[in-house]
Amino acid sequence: MSIIKMHKVTFIGMTVDRDRLLTDLQKMGCVQIIPLASGSAAASDTAHTAGAREAMKFLHAYPQRRRQVLHKEQFDAFEVEQKTLEVRKRLLGLEDERDFLIKRIQDMRPWGDFVLPPLQEMGNRRLWFYVVPHKDMPKIEAPAPVWEIIRRDNRFCYVAVVDEEEPSEMPVPRVHLGGKPRHELEARLDDVELAIEDAQAERAYLTRWHDLFKANLDRLEDRAVRQSAVAQIYSNDQAFALQGWAPAESLPALEDYSKKQRYYFESQAPSQEDNPPTLMHNPSWLSAGEDLVTFYMTPGYQTWDPSAITFVSFAIFFAMILSDAGYAAVLALFLMFMWNKMGRSSSGHRIRPLLLSVVTASLGFGVLVGSYFGITPGDESLAGKLHILDMSNTDRMMMISVVIGVFHIVLANIMNASRYEHWPDRLPSVGWIGVICGGFALAISGSITLAGLQELGIAMMALGALLIVLFTAPRDKPIARFGQGLLGLTKLSGALGDILSYLRLFALGLASGSLAVEFNNMATGIYEGFPGIGLFFALLILVLGHTVNLFLGIASGVIHGLRLNVIEFFNWGLKEEGTLYKPFKQSEDNSWNR
Repeated sequence: MSIIKMHKVTFIGMTVDRDRLLTDLQKMGCVQIIPLASGSAAASDTAHTAGAREAMKFLHAYPQRRRQVLHKEQFDAFEVEQKTLEVRKRLLGLEDERDFLIKRIQDMRPWGDFVLPPLQEMGNRRLWFYVVPHKDMPKIEAPAPVWEIIRRDNRFCYVAVVDEEEPSEMPVPRVHLGGKPRHELEARLDDVELAIEDAQAERAYLTRWHDLFKANLDRLEDRAVRQSAVAQIYSNDQAFALQGWAPAESLPALEDYSKKQRYYFESQAPSQEDNPPTLMHNPSWLSAGEDLVTFYMTPGYQTWDPSAITFVSFAIFFAMILSDAGYAAVLALFLMFMWNKMGRSSSGHRIRPLLLSVVTASLGFGVLVGSYFGITPGDESLAGKLHILDMSNTDRMMMISVVIGVFHIVLANIMNASRYEHWPDRLPSVGWIGVICGGFALAISGSITLAGLQELGIAMMALGALLIVLFTAPRDKPIARFGQGLLGLTKLSGALGDILSYLRLFALGLASGSLAVEFNNMATGIYEGFPGIGLFFALLILVLGHTVNLFLGIASGVIHGLRLNVIEFFNWGLKEEGTLYKPFKQSEDNSWNR
């Protein structure tokens, strides 16, 4: 649960050995290349790898594939890729031209088939064409001195205007008919249709390589990534230089490799001016927490890894918003059904522990609030004895939500303070901890009889505010330091708003529970009011109502569970954003660890 230390590594060698280094580094998969060549920094990481995927989609989409070639000796993956992309590009161009021609011919039909005379024969005058509604015909007399109605129908008049310049006050925009007569366009359309048939025939021929091409997709993408990497390193006729970021734990392997291959190798710790990428390291069961974090932002390299806290708090927030053990049981059944299928992919394998934690927390909290599809168990039953929290007790549930908010934001400030090496940098966060805790103590002193609680709250707020004023900008000059400190105190209203945002945990949970109860009441009323047929409609209301409520609960749990983490929590705990570590490596199916 930490951010891995990075080092800047440099390789220098002869240009003839450059491709070998790139191939080996790609297999190692531990170096993120720093662009050194001019203009390469803007190169997209994915643009160079899209070709093989697009070619695969193009072949796969063809409805009738040819008999597949099984002999690999006859197969050249790169050649098939290039031919497929060329046919795809040509076919797309022909289809666009066909659509244009069909539209242009359709626009020209009301005007007939004609050839425009040369401009000299027209006395430098041009023909301008308009499709004018009948009601607007009186408007064209003034702006168009010479005009003629070519054709009429029940809605429009097709008007040709003769003038040197396009009339500026016509009631409708002009129609673009181009300079070619209709018969030439129709002849070209026939040629295009034939060319499309030829291209589709080439596409059909290429489908015989579909299975072999699919099996070599990762190798083609790796080749494209290497070609992209060549553009990011400095090289001339004699030598090259490659620079990148690598985790500290990979340095011995890189150094040993460089000695064996006789490359010059150097590693340096990042300086204050550097901006290393962020690589978070967590146990496999916590890896989904990284996905929750990077969904919104990537923590800065000099900050801390919030994955574990986000993982746990998201599960708790989701459970409080869902607030029903019956709904949680439905999610548990779905997770059990999908468990093995999710484990077949790397992304599914990462998210399974998070989903299991969410379902477990939802079951636990649903039991505590005593809600089973909106039904509250009897006091004498086991479920009734486990019913500890009453969602209808507004004051208590609001207090629980506020306590969670205070704890969450205080924890964010604790983690933010702990990342600094020098104590003056830590004190503003310590000050906010004092202000928030003191403010909370002061707020509850009126409802809790505890001697000295009010005075303690005031003292903590005063001490916290003093630390904020004095240490928000500890290295500035006294006047600027005092001004920055006062400016820092303006976040007080933001702190109050962020803490009160956690009331949504109670509000959304209460809304979900209330909807479940109302659906049950509606079904009961219909069943009692219409004996017999009422049973069918009652069951229909129960199924549809609880399904809708479950989906609303899931949506609210995901959206607001994430929001409280990535907005309120990150606002106090993560002050810097970084870039995600993306090493130069092979595709998963091609890696050394396969």
